[in-house]
Amino acid sequence: MINAHKFTEKLQAGQTCLGTCIGLSDPQVAEALGSKVDFLWIDLEHSALEFESVKCHLMALKGSDCAALVRVPWNDLVPIKRVLDIGADGIIVPMIRTAEDVRLAVSASRYPPEGIRGFGPLRPSDYGRIGAQEFCQHSNDNIITIVQIENADAVRNIDEILAVPGLSSIAFGPNDLANSMGYRGQPGHPEVVKTMEKVIGRAQQAGIPVGISTGSNVDELCAWVDRGIQWLATSGDVMLMVEALIRVTSEVSKHALETKGV
Repeated sequence: MINAHKFTEKLQAGQTCLGTCIGLSDPQVAEALGSKVDFLWIDLEHSALEFESVKCHLMALKGSDCAALVRVPWNDLVPIKRVLDIGADGIIVPMIRTAEDVRLAVSASRYPPEGIRGFGPLRPSDYGRIGAQEFCQHSNDNIITIVQIENADAVRNIDEILAVPGLSSIAFGPNDLANSMGYRGQPGHPEVVKTMEKVIGRAQQAGIPVGISTGSNVDELCAWVDRGIQWLATSGDVMLMVEALIRVTSEVSKHALETKGV
């Protein structure tokens, strides 16, 4: 919960937080990147990761200042409970449509009476060294609950969504939002961008930070910062490797051709 608190403090102070998405199982990925970013978005929705691999990533981040945000596969109490019990600093819940969806996510991530989370936090409680009463209160006070705005229904219900107590932040899923708006495969379509700008404005009025998971184009990332996005998951582990490889091999191949005149 220490890194959850640090991440929240950064957002409250108006700092822009940067991170990337993790889909590979090797904990060396989290260990290597964790010291260079504010958070890691560990993905259980669109990757082959299992809970054991997620736990290893969380262990690799121990001692860092990097917040571990785990995107659960669905808005379901069971995966939310398991992710938090192995030590995630927060959850990211996909495909939210209504305020009731948000209330479920918030409730699932908090202990009674504020929520319905069952008790069994082995790693987060330092293997029982932190008393149950103290741990429950500290967890409820600091857990990060983020929901994704990636459906046109969520946009229509945005004011009610933002008003749910316990919501920490919202995050865009640009591709799914574009698909639901009828612009499949066009997350940069002017109407999609315009819609996202309106949501950012409503969130700012409500005092709710906004994040985004997107690519690694620096100009586009800076444009989102200028629009009011406070935290950005820039591409992902595999894509960053692919992009780095393409850049290096392209430049070296070009140099070799020019030098040899072939």
